[in-house]
Amino acid sequence: MYNIITPMSKKTAFLTPIQSFFKTESASGIILMITTALALIVANSPLSDWYFNFFKQYLSIEAFGLEINKPLILWINDGLMAVFFLLIGLEIKRELLYGELSDKKAAAMPIIAAFGGAIVPGLIFFFFNRGTDFVDGWAIAIATDIAFAIGILTLLGSKVPVWAKVFLTAVAVVDDLIAVLVIAVFYTSTIQTTALIIAGVSFIALLALNFGNVNRISAYLIIGAIMWVAFLKSGVHATIAGVLLGLTLPARLPSNVNELADTLEQAGNRFKEFVATRTDEHRTSAIHYMDEVISKTEPALYRLEHKLHPWVAFAIIPIFAFANAGLAINGSIISAALSSPLTWGIILGLFLGKQAGIFLSVNLMRKLGLDIFPTHKGTQLILYGLACLSGVGFTMSLFIAGLSFSDATLLEYTKVGIILGSFLSGFVGFLVLKVGISKIPSTENNSITNN
Repeated sequence: MYNIITPMSKKTAFLTPIQSFFKTESASGIILMITTALALIVANSPLSDWYFNFFKQYLSIEAFGLEINKPLILWINDGLMAVFFLLIGLEIKRELLYGELSDKKAAAMPIIAAFGGAIVPGLIFFFFNRGTDFVDGWAIAIATDIAFAIGILTLLGSKVPVWAKVFLTAVAVVDDLIAVLVIAVFYTSTIQTTALIIAGVSFIALLALNFGNVNRISAYLIIGAIMWVAFLKSGVHATIAGVLLGLTLPARLPSNVNELADTLEQAGNRFKEFVATRTDEHRTSAIHYMDEVISKTEPALYRLEHKLHPWVAFAIIPIFAFANAGLAINGSIISAALSSPLTWGIILGLFLGKQAGIFLSVNLMRKLGLDIFPTHKGTQLILYGLACLSGVGFTMSLFIAGLSFSDATLLEYTKVGIILGSFLSGFVGFLVLKVGISKIPSTENNSITNN
């Protein structure tokens, strides 16, 4: 890269650290922390009335004789979060086809760990709330917030072994899949048959596009939008449309590689003509051929994932957190929340249930001979720290809480439980990981399949 001093270089020098910041793994987690803190500050400031009333305002959209009239909070939770779930669908499919979950031996450990990390928190919550009206919230404590967890992990610096990041990410992907299935099965209201049929036909149409090797993203998005509206009207939660859409995007390489090679050759010829003539016509022609090669070579799944990731990480999730994390902190609310089994079921589910379910599952698999981790003495501490970190369930926990309860007081209790449980998990996980990382030999191989 050339370092040319121009009148714009000061501006460029200022932007470079910001651009680098947004490219780091920890950026989205840090922004999520800041947004959450901002929501808590605003909710306890003179702007609190504005904050709580703003998201109750109704927004109506009408098109083709169909009207959708919902409060702003539901446009965020049902609409924007559908895009978040679309990204989850894309990531799940990529991991299953080409990532850590594509290898049976490497996939078994995070899959079993994730199920352990979902079952134990659910049982703890159920133990505290059985026989009460709170039992519907059993799934609040089963989720992991990957942005928060990775954000905390990367605060430990470059000494964090690669295998730890890979394992945590793989567990979180499976955890997301479990959460999606739970939402689809247990958080579905009265079914509207006609709307559900339309959603089913839309999904079949998406599969037909996939089998027909259609690589144009716009075709999938149009049908996906129809499927989202149908799910919204059907009683099945609308965010499921995002996951199903993500799973249908093609991930395979195009079959017409010879044709693309010819197009690439033409692009090279046009660019040579541009270099020789420096005319706009040849430059535009060269760019056109290059764009065609790129758009047809990269599978639609990867293109859409790359486009969505910054929007989800730096816009959708922070907006969701700001709209849902606000908690008016006062003595009476905190006291009432901490005397409720609902709150304690969430706190202990996230803090104790997550770490116990994941850590015990991992150690059971290791004793059975399925050990994919390094053998040095710091491994156990790192695994325990990762298990603790998985108890940071912020975003998905808030989302499921909104599906579980409509009563404002109960939602306040869930927020207290989620914030305290996630904080404890993140804090203890950070400390344990710091000690575990300090025990890593300098010659350690970072591979997750070190044995």
